[in-house]
Amino acid sequence: MQARINNPAALLPEAVKAVNLLYKESHSVGLPASTLELVHLRASQINGCGPCVDGGARAAKKNGETDERLFAVAAWRETPYFTDAERAALALAEAATRMADRADAVPDEIWDEAAKHFDERELAALVLWIATTNFFNRINVTTRQPAPQNWG
Repeated sequence: MQARINNPAALLPEAVKAVNLLYKESHSVGLPASTLELVHLRASQINGCGPCVDGGARAAKKNGETDERLFAVAAWRETPYFTDAERAALALAEAATRMADRADAVPDEIWDEAAKHFDERELAALVLWIATTNFFNRINVTTRQPAPQNWG
């Protein structure tokens, strides 16, 4: 696949500052990095974002995530590898990513389950991270950004 344009962040470098602030804030409240990485990977899978799936899996692996769990993210409901908190975060990520799939995009039962595991600041950070991931996904998919071919 060939990109339609260069990476928009390279073309509009001032935008990177805002994106970096979103990243920093969503990672600042103490949510486990593994939860944020799993959420990023799952939303990116749903959206078909090659660079984010590739980079997200590699970053998770570098930070200690197991192949077993990474391979199972797309089928997290059918595997025993995830904690209840991770499952709640993954369900929230799926609902917030697939908003057009149902009239009540994020039903109370999904939100309430997440609220059992995360306090208000953590929920805010989780929602911000899901939105940021979807932001990246939409830019990359729209402009057909390819996953890197060489990680050297």
